[in-house]
This record gives sequence, C-alpha cells and structure tokens, in this order.
Amino acid sequence: MFGLDGTVLAFVALAAISAGAIAYALLFTRIENEQKAGKRLETIKKAETDRAKVKASRDRLAEVAKRRKSIQDSLKDLEDKQKLRDRSVRKPPLKIQLRQAGMSVPIERFYVYSAICGVLVALLAFLAGAPLLVVPGALLAGAFGLPRWFVSFKRTRRVKAFLDEFPNALDVIVRAVKSGLPLNDGIRLIASEAREPVRTEFRRIIESQQLGLSTPEAAMRMAETMPCPEASFFGIVIQIQQQAGGNLSEALANLSRVLRDRKKMKAKVQALSMEAKASAIIIGALPFIVAFLVYLSSPNYIMPLFTTSAGHMILGISAIWMSMGIFVMRKMMNFEV
Repeated sequence: MFGLDGTVLAFVALAAISAGAIAYALLFTRIENEQKAGKRLETIKKAETDRAKVKASRDRLAEVAKRRKSIQDSLKDLEDKQKLRDRSVRKPPLKIQLRQAGMSVPIERFYVYSAICGVLVALLAFLAGAPLLVVPGALLAGAFGLPRWFVSFKRTRRVKAFLDEFPNALDVIVRAVKSGLPLNDGIRLIASEAREPVRTEFRRIIESQQLGLSTPEAAMRMAETMPCPEASFFGIVIQIQQQAGGNLSEALANLSRVLRDRKKMKAKVQALSMEAKASAIIIGALPFIVAFLVYLSSPNYIMPLFTTSAGHMILGISAIWMSMGIFVMRKMMNFEV
C-alpha cells in the first residue's frame, strides 16, 4: 500500500516538476522578450532625449550663426554706405560744403559774392602796383581761392565745436535712457538744450523723423551735414542696436568714452607735433625775415627782385618751391587719429 502511495506521490511530483519546467520554458522566452523590449524602449527613449538635446543645441548654434550673419550683413551694408558717404565727405559739392559750414547762403548768391571778392582783390593788386600779369592771378585767387578757403575754415571750426560738445550730448542721452525715457525723448532733449552746432544736427534728426524716416536712418544722415567719423559712429551704433538688439545705454556710453579718448589722443599728438610745427614756422619765415633785413641794410641790392622781369621769375620759382616745401612739412606733421 505504502509502495503504491510512494509511486503515486513520485508520479505527482514528477508531473509537477515537468509542468513547472514546461511553464518556465514557455514563460522564459516571453520574460526575456519583455526584458529586451524594455531595454529597447529605454534605449529609444535615451536616443530620443539625446536627439532632442542635439536638435536643441543645433537650433541654438543655427540661431547664433543666423544672428552673426545678420550682424555681418548689416555691418557690410553700413560699410558700403559709409564708403559712399566718405567719398562725398572728402570731395563734397559746394552746396553740401555750405551746409556743412553752417552757412545758409544760396549757391547763386555765393557765386555772386565770389565774383565780387575776385574783382576787389584784383583791384587791390592793381592799385598796389603789381604787374599786369599778376592781376589775372589775383582775380582767380579772389574769386575761387579766398571764398572757398573761408568756407573750409568755417567748416573745420564747426566740426571742432561739434566734437567738443558731442560726448556731453551722448552722456545726456545715456542718462535719459537709463532713467526709462525712450531714445526719441533723449534726442529731443539734445535738440532743445544742447549748444550749437550739436543742437542743429539733432534738430535735423527730429525733422527727418517728422518726414517719415526712422531714427537709425535719420541718425545715419548726420554724417552728410557733419563731416567727421564721430557722427558716423553714432548712426552706426543706433542702426546696429535696432537690428541686433542690445543695451543701448551701454553702447552709447562706450561710444562717448571712445570719443573722449580720441579727443585726448588728438591733443597728445598735437602737443608732440608742436616742436615740428614751430620748426616749420621758423624755417618758412626765414626767407621773408632775411629779405626784410637785407632791404633795411642795402635796399639797392634786393630791389632788382621786384623791379626786373628776371627778379619776378626768381620770386615766382621761389614761391613755388616754398609752397612745395610747406605742403610736404604739413603732410609730415598732420596725423589722422
């Protein structure tokens, strides 16, 4: 009986073990597939996360490259426009020169004044006893040289006055922007409170805005009436700030500091070149001083230079050579900062 029960129990145990083995064999493949699927899903998720990170990084790099390209294109465009303006600044028409000098004289009236000046200079030369060959030269010098020199003198003095006041105007605009005012209000403040000629130039910006131009376009036009690099710098800063963004007050503050440093450098260069200028003045004045002393000591010795045709030729050649020497010394002493 016991042997029969042991056999039955052994058979049941073997059947259970066989069923468990079969179940394990069937479920092991499924469990392994589920584990592989889970690992594969985690790998896909990690790959998607890495792909998203790579895409975000790539998008950031593309945005930075796009912004850099936009800034480079803007700078190239501004550089091309600046080259065109520099050509007009170096050799502007007479009408623009009159505007840059702050003179409201019409071009026709200027020609009338030039003709009157030429006639007066020729008349003075004739009354002073100059030879008849000199009178036409005096007429040309009085009609074309003297009036244009006066315009150039007024133009240079106006630019100098502008450079003296322009950094202060930029500081006022910086403080206005930092206090929360828009740029246009700062420009209007300068147009009403600053000293000349800065007030006139900023008033032209306001008038250009009223005609429909934007602030950067109106600021870029300042170089047309104020022939100096500093006015172009202001327009370029406003243009770049509008296209690329950024801190306007910081950019204008940096521009103000650069302009002050340029002014200090110009003063330093001028101080260092004063010795050369003094030497040039002494060397240029020596022929006239010597001629005057010779005239005081022995006038009969030097008078043939003024009374004979050979003397007039010698004086003309000497004037040409002296003019060339003065021009060379001027080029050697003037430095662009």
